[in-house]
Amino acid sequence: MFHKLSHMMPALHSSAHHIVEPYDHPISQRHLRITYSSMKHSDKMFMGMTTSPKNAEDVLDMCAILFGEDFIDQNPVTTGNCNGNSPLVWDEVMLGAMRAFCRRNQPVLCSPFVLGGANTPASVPATVAQLNAEALSALAYTQVIRKGAPAIYGHYLSTVSMKSGAPMAGTPEISLMNFMIGQMARFYKVPWRTSNTLGGAKTLDAQSGYESATTLSAVTHAGANYIWHSAGWNEAGMHCSVAKFVVDAEQCAMAYRMAEGPKWHDFDTALKAVPDVGPGGHYLGHPHTQENFQEAFFMPELFDNNSIEQWIAEGSKEITARALEHARKLLKDYEEPKLDEAKNDELMDYIARREREIPAADALNQSH
Repeated sequence: MFHKLSHMMPALHSSAHHIVEPYDHPISQRHLRITYSSMKHSDKMFMGMTTSPKNAEDVLDMCAILFGEDFIDQNPVTTGNCNGNSPLVWDEVMLGAMRAFCRRNQPVLCSPFVLGGANTPASVPATVAQLNAEALSALAYTQVIRKGAPAIYGHYLSTVSMKSGAPMAGTPEISLMNFMIGQMARFYKVPWRTSNTLGGAKTLDAQSGYESATTLSAVTHAGANYIWHSAGWNEAGMHCSVAKFVVDAEQCAMAYRMAEGPKWHDFDTALKAVPDVGPGGHYLGHPHTQENFQEAFFMPELFDNNSIEQWIAEGSKEITARALEHARKLLKDYEEPKLDEAKNDELMDYIARREREIPAADALNQSH
């Protein structure tokens, strides 16, 4: 369902990977089904599982089936996220997955997993210094594996509550770290990945909105290149909300518009409307307004800007109800981007073989 929704959202350029955990499959085999769902239900870029070196190889084997081995050697078709174990550790699971992706020339995100104050110093500048060292060491290692292999400077950022030890989202320190890391990435002339609409709230409520909007604004202004975790995230990643997913996607569209900057193409004709209207008039009926209103200002579909009287007349629906209605409509209108039947059969045969080969309780594949 989430892969279908992400396919329908213009502002989401990637469907990510395990948006949810499919509990009806053994842990050691879930990566196969998640990868297949990414391929079957959307034609957008997706992220491959890196939960073990062999899982990563399975993902890349499936990519080779779908796209062709020669094609993936020359073109990025998926990405792999490799998290460092801060402080100062890259474990064999992540490095093994990193090697699998780099050998097949697929981009990896070199992402220290920051819990500020717990696995980094309780200091914004010192935290950035530590994660910078961790990320750069991984970037360097990708080039040892395969010179020229694509890699992205990355991180996952959170601060930790000194009251409970729980990770927090939307804090000012996270925004400050994003601003600093953006500067560092540009200094090194490498693309960088960060996270977006993260929330610690349990529902799509005011806390959820504030946390997400704070981070979204920061990463947009910080100039991030690859923005992950952009839709649906609640409860520090333990919950994916359908309502929040579609609202976040619309927020991403608004952020994309903001990042484009002011549009100057019609500046002269817009200024000519000022003397046409004159003092005390209005521009609603002016030809320039009629010609440009649709693109002049972003018009959200899910936010309600009507009068309270009209809002009540239409059922007094709050954002969650409107978002769920929108999600149901998207799913009803969804059209699957059909896989080639021969490729689909080959993928299903591969999944069936690997599920026979992988023990359902394979402890190695439950690590990380």
